[in-house]
Amino acid sequence: MNTPSHPRTSRDVSEVQTRGDYHNNGGNATGTSPTSSEDDVTLREALTSPESSLPRSAASPMSRWVPVPVVRVANAVGNWVRGPDPPRRYKIYPLFPRIQEAPIRLLQSYFPKRRHKIALLVPFYAAWLLCFALVLHKSAFAGDIPGYGSPTRLNCLARYWADGNGCGLNGDLCRPFANSSLAFRCPANCKRVEILNPHAVGDQEINYRSLLIGGPVDSFVNNGTVTNTIYRGDSFICSAAIHAGFISNARGGCGVLSLTGTQSQYPSTESHGLRSIAFDSYFPLSFSFLHGTSSECRDLRWPLLAVSLTFTVLLSLFTTSPSVFVATLFPALFFHVALASDPPNLTDYHAIISLSLGRFLPAAFCLSVLYRYAIRRTLFGLTAQVERTILWLGGAWVGALNNYTFDKIPIQRLTPHDIHAQPGAIPALIFIVLALFGIALCQAWCLRTEGRLPRFLALYALLGAGLVGLVLVPGMNVRIHHYILALLLLPGTGMQTRPSLLFQGLLVGLFINGVARWGFDSILQTPGDLRGDARLGSPLPVILPPVINLNEGLGQAWRPNITFSWESPFPEGWDGLSVLVNDVERFRGYADQGLDSWTWVKKEEGEGMPEYFRFGYMSGSVVGDYTKAGVWGREGGWREMGPGPS
Repeated sequence: MNTPSHPRTSRDVSEVQTRGDYHNNGGNATGTSPTSSEDDVTLREALTSPESSLPRSAASPMSRWVPVPVVRVANAVGNWVRGPDPPRRYKIYPLFPRIQEAPIRLLQSYFPKRRHKIALLVPFYAAWLLCFALVLHKSAFAGDIPGYGSPTRLNCLARYWADGNGCGLNGDLCRPFANSSLAFRCPANCKRVEILNPHAVGDQEINYRSLLIGGPVDSFVNNGTVTNTIYRGDSFICSAAIHAGFISNARGGCGVLSLTGTQSQYPSTESHGLRSIAFDSYFPLSFSFLHGTSSECRDLRWPLLAVSLTFTVLLSLFTTSPSVFVATLFPALFFHVALASDPPNLTDYHAIISLSLGRFLPAAFCLSVLYRYAIRRTLFGLTAQVERTILWLGGAWVGALNNYTFDKIPIQRLTPHDIHAQPGAIPALIFIVLALFGIALCQAWCLRTEGRLPRFLALYALLGAGLVGLVLVPGMNVRIHHYILALLLLPGTGMQTRPSLLFQGLLVGLFINGVARWGFDSILQTPGDLRGDARLGSPLPVILPPVINLNEGLGQAWRPNITFSWESPFPEGWDGLSVLVNDVERFRGYADQGLDSWTWVKKEEGEGMPEYFRFGYMSGSVVGDYTKAGVWGREGGWREMGPGPS
């Protein structure tokens, strides 16, 4: 049970002494000064005076301005907040103590002295490190593909084609389009990756789903590819490999993709838990996957989890020292997250190791401070080994594996824009806030019982004032990353109760995941940082009704064409215009060239298909927002673009 202990404080002793002195004085005991009758009268008057029932603060100068009932309520609240006198400190007494303390007794019987235990830790750490390193090396580096060599490590966001005009005019910066291959390695769990801002595919806008365009196509017959699948070049490569059944989402894998050039009529299909996006026109770069190149290399994060979990459970069961417990578990969980379960999105694994080491030292300093002021108080003197393992260590693993455990919560980023835009985010946020409020009330009651609530109220008032001050900084936005949330809440778990064990372990795990995966991102970020690849809010070109020449029956020399013109002059700060056709930049013109119109001639591969046109202003080489897509239809008609940016 979580039982508050009753230590005898100095106040208890002083009260006993006072009562003893009063008794001795009444009995005329020697060694005490007799109280004068004048003092007795003064004391009696003070005790019987009507003013004696008022709070002491009522006699202060403030009592002239503050009504007595308000003062009484304030003092009552203050007395309640201060808690019982004397305060009672919580301590966990193990359930089934003989079972829970058995590992300690076993260790003590064979290794009774401290130096024996230290000597036992050395081979334990060595075995742990060796097992982890061997499995990690096989997961990250092994697995050549015959005929193609060592595969290139991709992250889950890797793709061939950049957004907007990032591939340059006609996509020349993203060549080659065909007759090329790539041996690649994908990590596990790429199915969860989604785009977080609206993204245009033709005249569609997609958001909060995987960027995956295409799939099996009956008209695309190539015995060398997997199930005749084609994907548009701006699709996520690893998501496409999962969708095609080429690799497993749980284990990742290696293989070879082949660039297949211009393709058309990309279908929308659902396969292996992913639904692709349809595109009913053509695109210059497509890819598929080659049969027989799926290597045996796998992402071994689950075997690595088994290794780490086994050693951390053994350590938790057989150690009683809080410092050894925390100093061992923190680097174990940190490097498991950074190198195995949720590594940063980098293609060079050596760069991942370097980045992780750079993040580790400041994270270790933060945790050492938290250990000094919160964690040690929770773990010190705790002999409930099984409960600590289940609650604290289990909670830490749940938090550290945040990319699996909390991945389904529909809140990707804790910003006002994302909360309003993402489906289900507002109900999820309400539930989280209510849960945190209930937990805060539980923890506040325990802090009051221990007599520490006033200090924590002052601490969180100071932190709240600091957050308000940050919100008021002009031109910046406050973003509460989950490592910051853990740092804010961890001090409130510094007591030895079972809920505190669970909450503290969970918060430590969230802190580790946040820093190991994302680093110490700033709590204050610029609008540009938060926007990422989202809309800029820039002005949009005004396009006049186009002139269409279908040239039917005039032969190949006179192909259908469409001519666009636009309002001029350009707005201040913008000196050019960019045009995307089927999401590929096909025109870039500037005001000093004197251009006020542009003609697009339908390509042969585009016959019988719609084409999608988007227009955006440029400032030098930087493009602003593009319009929504206008559609030149199959039959030659024009559909105007809708209002607003794409």
